Amino acid sequence: MENVGAFLFYKKGNLVQKILHHLKYTGEKEIGSFLGNLYGTQLIQSEKWKNIDMIIPIPLHKKKEKKRGYNQSEWIAKGLSKSMHTSYNTNILIRSEFTETQTKKNRFHRWENVKEVFQITDTNLLVNKHILLCDDVLTTGATLEAAIQKLLAIPSLKISVATLATAQ
Repeated sequence: MENVGAFLFYKKGNLVQKILHHLKYTGEKEIGSFLGNLYGTQLIQSEKWKNIDMIIPIPLHKKKEKKRGYNQSEWIAKGLSKSMHTSYNTNILIRSEFTETQTKKNRFHRWENVKEVFQITDTNLLVNKHILLCDDVLTTGATLEAAIQKLLAIPSLKISVATLATAQ
């Protein structure tokens, strides 16, 4: 793991929770792009975030993405991509299993729910690369950890993580 960062603090009832709720559940996907762009502008001011080769959003299962209409993490990746002048890829890391929502689960149950759900479609595209894995909120870290565990099998892959918010 190279770098880990979060742009905002998420706390039940605060403005960040309300904003991210709108991003995730009310179709206001542009919030993700806007905040991702702002966040990326800050990240690239630091040398350690300048050498990212590709941004990869945490994927939703196709069924959940179809129901929601979009993946909020993809919109965050779009914003990060714009300000960091780096491409993003939504096809290389996929969620192969449908899982129920994580919102009411504790850390152990979140991990059990996601530990085997991610697949990589083309490992060759990631060999010797530095990727930025992005998501909306870091709560227990179970989802990101499951994705990272899958990605760590790739030779010489460097992984950094950026979330819009971290839970307090």
